[in-house]
Amino acid sequence: MTKKPTDDPLDALGEVYEKLYENIVKGIRNAEEKSTAALHKIIEDARDTAVELGEVSKEEAEKLGDYLKRDLSDVIEHASKTGGELKDWLGFETTLLETEILDKLLDVADPTTVELFKLKLESRPTPTYHTGEITGPGTLTCDKCGEKIHFYRAGKIPPCPKCHETLFHREIEV
Repeated sequence: MTKKPTDDPLDALGEVYEKLYENIVKGIRNAEEKSTAALHKIIEDARDTAVELGEVSKEEAEKLGDYLKRDLSDVIEHASKTGGELKDWLGFETTLLETEILDKLLDVADPTTVELFKLKLESRPTPTYHTGEITGPGTLTCDKCGEKIHFYRAGKIPPCPKCHETLFHREIEV
């Protein structure tokens, strides 16, 4: 599938987020050691490669790395705590996603990976998502009014369309 180039720097960050995610999933699949430290190293390597290739600045890569850690941790936490389906974490039917994106998410939510990458789940607070950050596919809920925003691919989090609040969380249906 060919994507048209974009002039919007935030759309470009969403595209780099997806590339980084793809490289991280490959790294997870190929990693001999399955640990939190190994996952962080895989993310750092993918981030550094994006900077070396000139896809993003070092500062942008660091932010994207943080967003990826948050999103990967969130999907792994959901899978390990609830055993629920991926559509519950996303907040919508998986048929709305492109096959490639769904395959990548399922790779991370694989039961073996989930068991091996429990990222200190018990002590970790629920992640907060902020306007202006990049997030992967899924549904975010406004902390103030409960409005839901659906992301079918990686993209910039806008202010709430209903109340203009800037803080969100994932509301997981079980």
